[in-house]
Amino acid sequence: MSDGITLSSGLSMTELGARIRGERRARGISLERLAELSGVSRSMVSEVERGAKTPSVLVLDRLATALGTSIARLLDEPVRPDVMVLAADRQHVVRDPAGWERRILSPVLPDIEFEFMRTTLEPGVDAGEFSPHAPGSHEYVAVEHGCLHLTVDGVVYRLAAGDAAYFPGNRRHAFANDSADACVYYLAMTLAPAADSHLHLTSGGHDA
Repeated sequence: MSDGITLSSGLSMTELGARIRGERRARGISLERLAELSGVSRSMVSEVERGAKTPSVLVLDRLATALGTSIARLLDEPVRPDVMVLAADRQHVVRDPAGWERRILSPVLPDIEFEFMRTTLEPGVDAGEFSPHAPGSHEYVAVEHGCLHLTVDGVVYRLAAGDAAYFPGNRRHAFANDSADACVYYLAMTLAPAADSHLHLTSGGHDA
């Protein structure tokens, strides 16, 4: 595992852990159940919730997915649904020392699970495989620069600059850049409500 993410949101790891714990308790999910649903070890979940360990972006995303929400909601409070301009210096950025970053371009709205993000993968970076979301979720990808290897349920799709793709959000999916140039792509996702019966574990994914 990497040494952990860097947040531009100003949240401390203790505050981030408290938000994860609050989302878990609000859903009536035990620590053991969150570990099972996310594929992250119980000890790692406990340490993240206590702010004792910094998760990678992949681990944070898997925890958010297991909770039926997004990283954006773990980093920010919901805002009133009205016209909002998110200046560049107000956008939350999550950086992984493996060589990639996720910039969140959408505000968090009450009772709406939607996230719009801009991701940069440095040359040769594999961001890893992400957990499936609940059935009825949708993901849309568009490549701005470079070349993206999008893998959905084990099938690889090579996307060049200007290409776009869609896939159901309840599929196993992974993103990688095996080229000599940085890859920049946009991803929008809408998440369906996640009951326990809707959550799926990845096979062979990264643990803590």
